[in-house]
Amino acid sequence: MPPKLTRRQQEFLSRFIDLYREAQEPIHYAEVARRLGVGKVTAYEMLRLLEERGLVSSSFYLPPEKHGPGRATVRFAPTGEAHRLLLRLAGPEGRPEDWEAFKAGILARLRQGRVEGYEPLLSELLARLPERRSPLRYTAELITAMLLALRTLLEGAHGRELRTRLQRIGMPGELGLSALSGLALALDLAERLNRRFSTALLAEINRYQHTVQTLSEDNRQRLAAFVREVAACLFAGPEEKPGKTHPPA
Repeated sequence: MPPKLTRRQQEFLSRFIDLYREAQEPIHYAEVARRLGVGKVTAYEMLRLLEERGLVSSSFYLPPEKHGPGRATVRFAPTGEAHRLLLRLAGPEGRPEDWEAFKAGILARLRQGRVEGYEPLLSELLARLPERRSPLRYTAELITAMLLALRTLLEGAHGRELRTRLQRIGMPGELGLSALSGLALALDLAERLNRRFSTALLAEINRYQHTVQTLSEDNRQRLAAFVREVAACLFAGPEEKPGKTHPPA
């Protein structure tokens, strides 16, 4: 029977797995504490609790250049059971009609944002990022948040070319799903962008790249189509209607 975790424990484990994927080696609890913004004691106790439940393993590490007693440090890594548990918690992708309803809800909020502003939706999407949802919904919401933030780059003389590129996202031979993580790095150059938004999005890049790789081909196609619709809604010119298809140049 899989271990039961509180919401806080699930979120800690999820973020710890993301750190491990980035580091590609066991991590000291002090580094976990620093990256997750919690106290060292809190991080250590949480890792030990997860270890008791079979979700984390610990090992002692002695740097090659150091010798003698008392110099080894304890480091932690997620177990295979941790990965399986989080996949189960994310749940199945759901029925096609569930995805269509989810997509329609996002697009409706974007159309509403053209009049009322996008910041409430962006804040809402960022607040949900630490949650473990289905891979398809997670990637769809993160892509929406990235494109909402990138939209600020269009508000100036340098935005015209980027607008053209964003309108072509997902079209044959153009920017694909994997390229969106590269586009997100441009957020760091947007001086007008709220730093809270850019920091939260950049922290998700590794998880996003891994999650996209786990999607089935059908879901990758669904996601690509969704990205085209979001881009059309956000980056259509004043004379264009959201959802209009742009032929290849």
